[in-house]
Amino acid sequence: MTADLSLIRSSFKVVEPHGTQVTAYFYDHLFANNPGVRPLFAPHIDEQRDRLWAALGALVANLENTDTLTDMLQNLGRRHAGYGALPEHYPAVGASLIATLRHYAGDAWTPAVEESWTAVYGVISSTMIAAADAAAK
Repeated sequence: MTADLSLIRSSFKVVEPHGTQVTAYFYDHLFANNPGVRPLFAPHIDEQRDRLWAALGALVANLENTDTLTDMLQNLGRRHAGYGALPEHYPAVGASLIATLRHYAGDAWTPAVEESWTAVYGVISSTMIAAADAAAK
């Protein structure tokens, strides 16, 4: 599975005007479908929603800047490990991210867009998990 970065950018442009509604939907979806992860988050997650939105924007902005993107993801992986995130949490997060993007992209969401986002999330999660594992050793 490969990612078409132009599809990532164009689909994010469709989602972007919805702002932090996107991250509110994401967390609602994540907690409804995976209630066991809720304790990993603060009771009020407004600030976390803003951080997630900023991280998504930075991710899309740096898709072709591999060094910056890798550093960002490694830092996120180490931080998330400190919050108690485990490798088995990442598939749930990925499923909620894809569901959220699909919801807000509407007609712009195609099988190719989903394949691209799924591939990108695979890189995101594997990079974050590897960094968390390395920090734990």
